[in-house]
Amino acid sequence: MATNAPDSAAPDTIVFVHGLWLTALSWERWAERYSARGFRVIARSWPGMEGDIDELRRDPSAIAGLGVTEIVDHYDAIIRGLGRPPIIIGHSFGGLITQILLDRGLGAAAVAISPAPVKGIILLPFSTLKVVYPALKNPFDTHRAVPLTLEQFHYGFTNHLTEEESAPIYARYAVPGPNHVLFQASFANFNPHAATMVDLHKDDRAPLLLIGNGRDHTVPASVVKANYNLYRKSTAVTEYKEYPERTHWTLGQDGWEAVADYALDWAVTNATADARRRAQAGAPAVRGRSLGESRPEGERLTR
Repeated sequence: MATNAPDSAAPDTIVFVHGLWLTALSWERWAERYSARGFRVIARSWPGMEGDIDELRRDPSAIAGLGVTEIVDHYDAIIRGLGRPPIIIGHSFGGLITQILLDRGLGAAAVAISPAPVKGIILLPFSTLKVVYPALKNPFDTHRAVPLTLEQFHYGFTNHLTEEESAPIYARYAVPGPNHVLFQASFANFNPHAATMVDLHKDDRAPLLLIGNGRDHTVPASVVKANYNLYRKSTAVTEYKEYPERTHWTLGQDGWEAVADYALDWAVTNATADARRRAQAGAPAVRGRSLGESRPEGERLTR
């Protein structure tokens, strides 16, 4: 059962961060569901991507050079302007952005769904390379913004459907994405000052839930699990949850309501507990920590 309006110790605002090749419109169902439960919802697109979606498709030049730091700074400013630390929920590249925001000390709790890899993940599956190859194949394209074709979108996002069934989803949500962020993430392990780097040993950040999806071609569950394992030396609350039959389009795939409710319940519960622990210890609240793991369909390990 989804959590309704939060109590005084819990956050009352959700900040959504969308992924590459999408806009904040991708959160429309989740935003409506959370708003109906009494939460304030903020779903803003990356800088330069707000406004008319058809115009963005016609002329994406405004986002051609957009980088990770500029996107993080955009959401940083939104969060710092709030009265209370929010829950941050990010999908795909937005899941990476979410982890960087958490590393900056922002948020009361966070959920990263099929997050793009932070610096430190070495091996990527073939399916991931297949999705990103069109953007990376030409090193001179680092400052271009290009869309996925319907065929590429079907493979990377909606592989649980036929290509014909994917077409309306593609038509409503898909937009060009800045290649620059992919270059930054893909070559992060060769850059000592990579924009995708986070402090994986940080003990005082807010709780983080990582969600993997077993049929995801863009960010397979194995990549999310590797991301989770990078936090093993941190005592901050970090958990992993896997849905074996879900794809990268888990935000809109049939059954999305259960994922949305689980993410919200987890975030509210852990944010509230964390806030109370900090109050008892006299520690400052994070702006806007038991290391556990949830296996497929809820089996949990604690270490």
